[in-house]
This record gives sequence, structure tokens and C-alpha cells, in this order.
Amino acid sequence: MKIYTGSGDRGKTSLLSGERVSKADLRVEAYGDVDELNSILGGVVAALPPTEAELAKEIQKIQSVLLHIGACLAVTPGSPVSEELEEITKEHSKALEGAIDRIDGSLPPLKEFILPGGHISAAWAHLARAVCRRAERHVVNLSAIQTGTVGSEQLRHVIVYLNRLSDYLFVLARLCNKIQGLSDTMWKR
Repeated sequence: MKIYTGSGDRGKTSLLSGERVSKADLRVEAYGDVDELNSILGGVVAALPPTEAELAKEIQKIQSVLLHIGACLAVTPGSPVSEELEEITKEHSKALEGAIDRIDGSLPPLKEFILPGGHISAAWAHLARAVCRRAERHVVNLSAIQTGTVGSEQLRHVIVYLNRLSDYLFVLARLCNKIQGLSDTMWKR
């Protein structure tokens, strides 16, 4: 099977549910952001030291959830394909909350704004947080268009998950610096 097909050369792409849409479609923007976020998380994992295998596994579980979210975003509401997809639930967000609390409890209290950066793993996590916020904004826009339709409840769960994930990525960045023995860089006004 060839990697390139040429079918997108005119600015159209196929959704998972089969419809052809513009590559500028809000749905494509949203799942494209989620894909970008997932790729950046791969960078975070690659930059972790080998001693952080459990943290790497935790991030890879998040990457798996993001693949499910991408699939959810790549189908039109009510499509038969959507019934085959794993749902994003409150439990997914609760798992992130538990991880946030665990990580935050291991960090020094934060009393000032910090600048993104530090160790490369922390920089990747900060970049992931910013892309996560963009993905969340695009899903919020998509949800506003779909309010009251089939699938709108699922989008609400995705929005909550992405909101929690951005918080997780913030504390993850701080943890990555701590793992490397670096302090966060405080913002000097």
C-alpha cells in the first residue's frame, strides 16, 4: 500500500466516517490539534530519563486516550462508525485529576508565574500544554456548532478531558524540571 494517494491534493480529506470535507473544516482542525499534541507527548516521553519508566507509561496511556479522542472527532454525529468508538467518560478526567494531585503534591508550592522551559522534557511538556489549549478551543467551537445533536455529550467529556490535560501538562513540566534537578524559571516582571 502506498503512503501517498493524491486524494487530498485539492484540499479535501476523508473523515473516519467516510465523508469528504475541506482540510480547513473545524472538525479536521480539532483532530489535527489532538494529533499534534499526541506527537509532542511522544517528544516528552523520548526526553525522559530511563529511570522514569512509570511516568513514561502514564503519558503513553494519555496518548492512547488522545487517539480515541481523535477518532471521536473524525466522525460526524450519528455516524454508525461512532457507535464502534471507545467513549471518553468522566472517569478519564478523574484519572487525570488523581495524577495532577499526586504530581502537584510532590512539587514545591508555586507562588509566582513561571516561564516555559528548563530541561528539554519540561519544554516539550509546556509546548504540549499550549497545543492542548488550542485543541480545547477548537473542540469548544465544534461543540457550539453541534449543541443538541447526537455526539454533543461526548464532546463535552472531551472538553473536560482536554481542560484537565492542560493542567496535568503544566505540573508535568514542573515535575520534569524537578527530575532533572532544575528549578522552574520564575517570571521577572
